[in-house]
Amino acid sequence: MSTKLFDLSGKNALVTGGTHGLGMAIATGLANAGATIVINDRFPEKLEAAKEGYLKQGITVRTYMLDVTDESAVEAMIPRIEKEVGPIDILVNNAGIIKRIPILEMKADEFREVLDVDLTGPFIMSKAVAKGMIQRGHGKIIHMCSMMSELGRDTVSAYASAKGGLKMLTRSMATEWAKHNIQINGIGPGYFATAQTAPIRVDGHPFNDFIINRTPAGRWGDPEDLAGTAIFLASGASDFVNGVVIYVDGGILATIGKPMNE
Repeated sequence: MSTKLFDLSGKNALVTGGTHGLGMAIATGLANAGATIVINDRFPEKLEAAKEGYLKQGITVRTYMLDVTDESAVEAMIPRIEKEVGPIDILVNNAGIIKRIPILEMKADEFREVLDVDLTGPFIMSKAVAKGMIQRGHGKIIHMCSMMSELGRDTVSAYASAKGGLKMLTRSMATEWAKHNIQINGIGPGYFATAQTAPIRVDGHPFNDFIINRTPAGRWGDPEDLAGTAIFLASGASDFVNGVVIYVDGGILATIGKPMNE
């Protein structure tokens, strides 16, 4: 099979929240496959720091201040990006937040905030970008789902609700837009080694031991482990793949888990 199927040369990719962590890893993978990268954030200092981080890897990115939950701002910014950079061929809806609060202690406003960023944000961004994709007759939209699109867990009711909804939004968008040669799919990461998880990834920490034992691969994921799936879903190799979520989780969802004393 020709590697040209995975070549993103000449493509423009907008990765929301691509300033750090898994978003930056995905954007880096897309850039290494040939795509021009655009990232956004609400805070200019994060954009500047991210730009320097990409430059150290030899990647030039275009940055824009944008809140994905502000529909009017998004509707105004997408045409600007397409004028200054070029048509958006690939949209990765990565921006998200999580609030770890027990249900009985969570206020409705806190619940709504998570849904607004993690579910309504992808709806707003996809709708704005899809207009141009429909006119051009092609496009790729990738939603960052989660294992919480399938599973519940203590204290993350809002996050799991949003990610479960995002899985269904992925299917709904595929149902409506596949006829325009737009593929809308999701990536569901497992537990990854990032700066945010560093404090709980030390030997002997109960959660670290839980993840190692719960994951058939026996390890945390490396952010780079997401790049291949992102490239596949952003490239011509996935032109007949639509409305699915690919879980990159080391096999967690495949098993009930092994006994802790095995």
